[in-house]
Amino acid sequence: MSVEQIVRDVSERGDAALWEWSLLLDDAVPVRAQPRAGLPTEALLTLADSVRRWHELQRPPDVSLEITPGVELERRWVPLRSVGIYVPRGLVSTLVMCAVPAQVAGVERIVVMTPPEGSGLVAAAAELLGVGQEVWAVGGPQAIAALAYGTDSHARVDKIVGPGNAYVNEAKLLVSGDVAIDLPAGPSEVVVLLAADADRQVAERELAAQAEHGPDTVCKIVDVNGNVERALEEIEALAPEHLVLLGADAEGLAPRVRNAGAVFVGPWSAVAAGDYATGGNHVLPTGGWARAVGGLGLESFMKPVTVQRLTRSGLARVRPVVEALAAVEGMPAHAEAMNR
Repeated sequence: MSVEQIVRDVSERGDAALWEWSLLLDDAVPVRAQPRAGLPTEALLTLADSVRRWHELQRPPDVSLEITPGVELERRWVPLRSVGIYVPRGLVSTLVMCAVPAQVAGVERIVVMTPPEGSGLVAAAAELLGVGQEVWAVGGPQAIAALAYGTDSHARVDKIVGPGNAYVNEAKLLVSGDVAIDLPAGPSEVVVLLAADADRQVAERELAAQAEHGPDTVCKIVDVNGNVERALEEIEALAPEHLVLLGADAEGLAPRVRNAGAVFVGPWSAVAAGDYATGGNHVLPTGGWARAVGGLGLESFMKPVTVQRLTRSGLARVRPVVEALAAVEGMPAHAEAMNR
């Protein structure tokens, strides 16, 4: 079997394929996840508050401009109508990172998919956050396909967000031609830039923490060894999900980093703090994608709409420009459309 085969099967046969693949891969049928006890409520709400406050500041402004008299442009941001969140097995903190910004943005419908094992805690967290209406104990590529294409039991969503293993990310990339996705997020990565005056034990702890995500986690120390420029070049080429800067000059080096999902500066800035407490989003680009995209933010759950308004005189004012460019591009109907 392949990820492509699973995705295609669910897209074509809907619920029947979803059931068959869930039974085969997870030995469970697709059902709504039921909340169970054991959730650290206070800690989860503290994290949610930090995430909410940080993401509220990220709301992009609506802008408008009169380009020339009678020609006005407007760009306004609106929330997506529906979002599907993939939550890896039992990772309630990831639910917070995805669901809370979606709420802040104003997303109307939030669907959660998570593997059966650990789904009870995810459902309890969703209920606590107020997004417990559609939480399903379904994992893997079949969950991504259900979100992307819909079945009789699952209405499709407008965008899929959330991290996952290599199979989940492959599925996200496969469906990205039919539904928007956030980014490939996973397997996890951490790179530590270690200066000669830094504590190597701190670096080793960072690697050990990230390695808990699984055997395919990328864990690497880049020793400065007296050549900061070479070390920075290596990091820029790696474009890691998490970058930890250790050494007396960590603060000075931070502004020079361009390619990283999140940068943690100095010995007290533990990646685990970012995972669980600071409010910074831990859904971050992996696999070198940090060269071009950033992590999840409020704008991930919104989209800009451009509005254009022209008056009679405004249309007349821009007509010569349109006619000249339409002529050189061989588009006579464009020029004719200017006649009102």
